[in-house]
Amino acid sequence: MRRTRDLIPLALATVATVGLLTACPGSDDREGDPDALRAGSADLADPYVPGAGNGGYDVSHYRLAVRYDPATDRLSGRATVTATASHGLSRFTLDLAGLDVSAVTVGGRRAEHRRDGDELVVTPADGIPRGGQFAVEVEYAGVPAPVPDGVLGNGGFQHTADGAIALGQPHSAATWFPVNDHPADKATYDIEVTVPEGLEALSNGVPGERTTADGWTTWRWAERAPMASYLTTLVIGDYQVRTGTHAGKPMVTAVPAGLPATGPEAASLARTGEIADFLASRFGPYPFDSYGGIVVTDDRIGYALETQSRPVYGPGFFRGGRPNTGVVAHELAHQWFGNSVALSRWSDIWLNEGFASYAEWLWEEHDGGRTAQRNFELQYVATDWSRPSVDPGPTQMFGSAVYKRGALAVHALRRTVGDETFFRILRSWTAERRNGNATTADLIAHAERVAGRPLRPLFDAWLVGASAPALP
Repeated sequence: MRRTRDLIPLALATVATVGLLTACPGSDDREGDPDALRAGSADLADPYVPGAGNGGYDVSHYRLAVRYDPATDRLSGRATVTATASHGLSRFTLDLAGLDVSAVTVGGRRAEHRRDGDELVVTPADGIPRGGQFAVEVEYAGVPAPVPDGVLGNGGFQHTADGAIALGQPHSAATWFPVNDHPADKATYDIEVTVPEGLEALSNGVPGERTTADGWTTWRWAERAPMASYLTTLVIGDYQVRTGTHAGKPMVTAVPAGLPATGPEAASLARTGEIADFLASRFGPYPFDSYGGIVVTDDRIGYALETQSRPVYGPGFFRGGRPNTGVVAHELAHQWFGNSVALSRWSDIWLNEGFASYAEWLWEEHDGGRTAQRNFELQYVATDWSRPSVDPGPTQMFGSAVYKRGALAVHALRRTVGDETFFRILRSWTAERRNGNATTADLIAHAERVAGRPLRPLFDAWLVGASAPALP
């Protein structure tokens, strides 16, 4: 994610001690006899997103079929969630905000269900043994509503003048489908969206067959690489959609119909393939089966978000009347750092934003602007070293320390180990962790192994130290 402002003035989270080796979010999966039937937890105990995520199972795939009518703002859907029980389950929960559930089946049999706030509690007809794969199908409908997302305003499903936008970090997905809403549980997706004929319905991944009948058009999308739930998106409305291929993979870009085809928005998206190729030369092969990007003009979207394979860009990035390739580089870098290699816990969000911010410096230098070293020098002077990058606190998870201080730490690593070793660390990290999750401790261990030297003191100084570290 990149905001339209470099820094949102927020109160500094109080951090008495910050450790890089803190535990992952809690789970009920390690408690008690794993073969005994018991309820899956309704919270993964990540303090940055209280109530988000669920324990007791691991989702492998979501199959979503939704129908949305902008005239009534009503959405109806059927979600099939395929998962594996990590311990014996007597019941389990899914995150779902605000929508009414009419029926639930597990393994094709009717299951009891009830709502508990933003949780859907499901009790199958029979218990699910540890290691058992199961499919839960949920039929639901209602008028979806956004949810408060703190410093970023509202996230999730938002009605627009000509359609809707489902977008947000760290919350979004649970406003339009039942989900295990935490990046620790990634899954693949099939997304089918039916809208009134004449509207576009854009989402993640590879486009599929599009069909129209009785005044409605169904758009199909498939994301075959595991995806964190907050990286899903749905953009419905009147858009100019351009389709093609890049490097043998589909490329889908879109800008609102009211924008000029040669404007800064379209010109920025037109360089998506070029920028992705440059980043691939630094980070390793592009990790997904499609490329693209979507520009929206709704002023409530004051950020750009790295929605998987097809980032969404808010209007503020193009108000200068010139193309903005820096934000494109930032969101495309997230395809490696944050999407393919995803977070295990939100307190490590610098792993996403620090590397994506550093990618902006790399791209600017490549595109004839300031060097990465010069950006490093300027940011070093401007940094408030009292604010940590790791575990900055929930109110600071999108603060400058996560982005800019994180980028400083990345460049400090480069200056310390040298270019050859540095880029070998990055390329092997994205290759070995592809489609998985990671923590700061994982990155440090990986960098030390590749570099063949201790690096923990370096990371401690640049990420969490309370005073400016010595320049490498």
